Amino acid sequence: MDLFGDITDHTINLLPKDGTVNYYGKLFCRQEADHYYNALLTNIEWKNDEAFILGKLIITKRKVAWYGDSAFEYAYSNRTKTALPWTKELLELKSKAESETGESFNSCLLNLYHTGEEGMAWHSDGEKDLKPNGAIGSLSFGAQRKFSFKHKTTKETVSIILEHGSLLVMKATTQTHWLHRLPPTKKIFSPRINLTFRTIVE
Repeated sequence: MDLFGDITDHTINLLPKDGTVNYYGKLFCRQEADHYYNALLTNIEWKNDEAFILGKLIITKRKVAWYGDSAFEYAYSNRTKTALPWTKELLELKSKAESETGESFNSCLLNLYHTGEEGMAWHSDGEKDLKPNGAIGSLSFGAQRKFSFKHKTTKETVSIILEHGSLLVMKATTQTHWLHRLPPTKKIFSPRINLTFRTIVE
């Protein structure tokens, strides 16, 4: 099921069952969204992501960064990252996401996709460091990209277009029952920045 219309009612659950995903639409005007996009491109300490796959170290074209309230360690793909201190813009965006959702976050994983050819394979965010069934607030800046969900058992899918300056929230049992991905496309040539605000349990 493709949800490509103008969905701005964040009380609507985009998933048919076994989880909750709410799309808040654009939180910022174009000028504000452009400001944050440019600030994040410039001020974040971007590094190519690394993952161990079948015993081999893979370095991705996609770049990542990890920030938080303290030097949280976050492990995925058999690699561990240590959180950097918040930047001014990240604190502003965290506050905005928290005020919109009523959630509280203590960390943020950022991804920089240079073109549409860079994406993310099917996965769920079920790392042991994350708050069980906690909310993940996903802010998007830059190129509009399709974002998809697939049920782990029934294989049914749901897709939505994430807009420049928009917020998507995944919570409840979403990570338990659903996979998500950012499918690659050859039709997009500009970058997208994604911020996923999370809660690490110490």
